[in-house]
Amino acid sequence: MTETDKMPKVYGIIPARYGSKRFPGKPLADILGKPMFWHVFSRASKCPDLSEVFLATDDHRIEAAARELEVPVVMTRDDHPSGTDRVLEAAEKIGASDHEIVVNIQGDEPVLNPAMLSDLIRPFLLSGSRVATLAQRISREESESPDRVNVVMSREGKGLYFSRSLIPYSRDGKDAVFYEHVGLFAFRMDMLREFVRMGPSPLEKTENLEMLRLIENDIPLHVEVTGHKSISVDWPDDLHAVQAVMQKEKLQEAAV
Repeated sequence: MTETDKMPKVYGIIPARYGSKRFPGKPLADILGKPMFWHVFSRASKCPDLSEVFLATDDHRIEAAARELEVPVVMTRDDHPSGTDRVLEAAEKIGASDHEIVVNIQGDEPVLNPAMLSDLIRPFLLSGSRVATLAQRISREESESPDRVNVVMSREGKGLYFSRSLIPYSRDGKDAVFYEHVGLFAFRMDMLREFVRMGPSPLEKTENLEMLRLIENDIPLHVEVTGHKSISVDWPDDLHAVQAVMQKEKLQEAAV
């Protein structure tokens, strides 16, 4: 039996909420003539490990734009407290079974490298993980930004803690290795149901970070380190950096 034969079906679901507090209408933000969600979908669809990719939204403007661009879309409720809750509803509507894998693909990663999704899915094949996420190595200066989420993990890749604060903190000033959490998650469908059913935990509420729900409930979370980089669009000004990356990619493709 090959590795591919061992893998269950893997669904990629992109939650796309219109009412972002920092950037209202973010999924529809224009990037080189196409809405942001289209770029995320197009890149995710290039990952050979994903069986299908869907957009999950609560807004009919986003739904209409998706249908016009032939992006598979699932309408969900507008009262979900998080993107993960929205992903669960979408996964149930498309019929994901308990043993299958559901990947939560952030809708604000328009320069997503498809290989990052393969990195995320790998632990389910190699170690039988029930839930996994990604991290990338960053500098201390980068890790001090409150817009970044830092993560520390065990030698085997088990997530130990996530925080917007600087972790680890080097008391005597010695060099340390810093990792930023990359907001991509993969769950076994039964684990996704359990995660949502548990509800927010105390540390999760304090830090406003969903990953802490797993840690507080003693559920192993595998953190896979990826060598690929991406850019999260948190504010309208972040679009400039995204467009610069895409323009550079176009020039590189033209030169080949």
